[in-house]
Amino acid sequence: MTAEVLTATVRISAPPDAIFPYLIDPALMIQWIGEWADLRPEPGGTFALDINKTPVRGEYVEIDPPRRVVFTWGVAGKDSLPPGSTTVEIVLTPDGPATVVELFHRDLPAEDFPGHLEGWTGMLAKLMKRWAVTT
Repeated sequence: MTAEVLTATVRISAPPDAIFPYLIDPALMIQWIGEWADLRPEPGGTFALDINKTPVRGEYVEIDPPRRVVFTWGVAGKDSLPPGSTTVEIVLTPDGPATVVELFHRDLPAEDFPGHLEGWTGMLAKLMKRWAVTT
């Protein structure tokens, strides 16, 4: 485990209440991360997501609409990163007409840090593109 906290941040051209459902609704979640989700967004509720056939499993810890979501994270069948062994916190902060989305992933094993940093950065960029203005 690394003491370093993975941090990824994007600024999205939408208010927090437009973005928040993408953190708790399975149909919206899979539009930016994963291909299957079973989510029960309440403390102790299911957080199950398949990303590229990798079964990520955990549970929701805190839901504070439209400001903050905290859930545990791990991979079924992976001894070094078992289900629920790490914690992801996503904070939505209004910034004028936009929102700063900050993601913090704690307690990752050192060997998983680089892959998760790349993954979270890419997924947040995909979420941000949902509100990108096209010309």
